[in-house]
Amino acid sequence: MSSTENVFNPDAFEDVPEGALQESPLPERELEVALRPQDLSEFVGQEQVLDNLRIALKAAKGRGDTLDHVLFSGPPGLGKTSLARILARELGTNLHTVTGPGLERPRDLVGVLTQLKRGDVFFIDEIHRIPANVEEYLYTAMEDFRVEVTLDQGPHARVLPLQLECFTMVGATTREGLLTAPFRGRFGLFERLTPYPTEELVRILQRSADLMGIRINAAAAELLGSRSRGTPRIANRFLRRARDLAQVYNEPQVNAKLALEALDRMGIDEHGLEDMDRRILRCLGIHPGTAVGVRTIAASVGETERTIEEVFEPHLLRCGFLQRTSRGRVITAKGCEIIGINPEQDAN
Repeated sequence: MSSTENVFNPDAFEDVPEGALQESPLPERELEVALRPQDLSEFVGQEQVLDNLRIALKAAKGRGDTLDHVLFSGPPGLGKTSLARILARELGTNLHTVTGPGLERPRDLVGVLTQLKRGDVFFIDEIHRIPANVEEYLYTAMEDFRVEVTLDQGPHARVLPLQLECFTMVGATTREGLLTAPFRGRFGLFERLTPYPTEELVRILQRSADLMGIRINAAAAELLGSRSRGTPRIANRFLRRARDLAQVYNEPQVNAKLALEALDRMGIDEHGLEDMDRRILRCLGIHPGTAVGVRTIAASVGETERTIEEVFEPHLLRCGFLQRTSRGRVITAKGCEIIGINPEQDAN
């Protein structure tokens, strides 16, 4: 842990003057929702995506028509769910939310689809995890706005066609490659969200600090933003932990020292890597230059393959610390440097 003048002491709570620790204007459970942008004007970054959405919204409203189906892709925490909420708000319609894993059978969809009113937004998170039979069931719902319900079984089975109101499907996925071409082709708008640069994360942190009722200086915001993997959700999590320290130490604002201590306590280094990232690199660094399968990595570090591929690997790839090959994952020279391994020396 980096040196700091502040060292946590539980007894310090007894010395804090009454009323010195300020509470957030919102309860912690409501804060996550409150930190999300409420409309397109509040959404920071992703300018090309926002511009395309503004045009699509304006055109649909001008025609008096429903918005085309929208597919958002990109790593977790970049704002896909927030954009779905914003679209419903901009359209002045209701938002209906489900998750891909929660739709196990076609009949799970019927109850939701038949409740949709004209123009409503039907948001499916993790849409790449929808079973194939449910996906095919959605084809006619998305194209013709109708579904067929099978009543009874065997020789008495009947098919009842149900007409649906025109709605807008919004899907969010972290793994667009798992979507079939026919399913993907039924979305009229396809927008990919990319990691945020530090300057945009600083703006997000400043806005979040205002909503949380705390002060943060520029150096602290820069420090937290630069280690947030380009992800607003992570940046806001870091801000909460720095706020906790400021509250405990009775500091008037989150400064660089508090931000650094918060990051050290979470095990976040200057590259934004946490303990699991470094464990993955050390697993690959045992034999530099040798490809290792993701299943082997998962068994070695005690994490699931999906979590490694979706949560940890993207950042390591962007930083150039590992490479994907047809045989598996290989640590790079930069990755070896991060964990203190000399690949040439190891080879000898």
